[in-house]
Amino acid sequence: MVHVLGSRILLRPTDPERSRAFYGDTLGLAVHREFGTGPDRGTVYFLGGGFLELSGRAEEPPAPGLRLWLQVEDVQAAYEELRGRGAEVLRPPRLEPWGLIEMWVADPDGVHIAVVEVPSDHPLRFRP
Repeated sequence: MVHVLGSRILLRPTDPERSRAFYGDTLGLAVHREFGTGPDRGTVYFLGGGFLELSGRAEEPPAPGLRLWLQVEDVQAAYEELRGRGAEVLRPPRLEPWGLIEMWVADPDGVHIAVVEVPSDHPLRFRP
């Protein structure tokens, strides 16, 4: 097994400035670091225990199967906040059969993002 010291998700958006506005302003992710200048600049956002890096530019949107999963404390509050900021809500929050409360939004390139609340009695809250 390879010993992984760190990781991040890399996105090559079709319009980097539009995507920075979405992830920074609409989703409200905190910036971990920025590098480079001008259109080639990169931005790395905190994602709880990981990172999301927006850098470079792609001719085509990311692979259609790519999904992001973001856990929040209160998904209903996140829903109201994201709707107020103009996020494209694909599906409002609902309790799923597996016990999580999920809503779905899309980034400017159509990447689907699950915004998830783990209820206090859900098994994910407990360690064996």
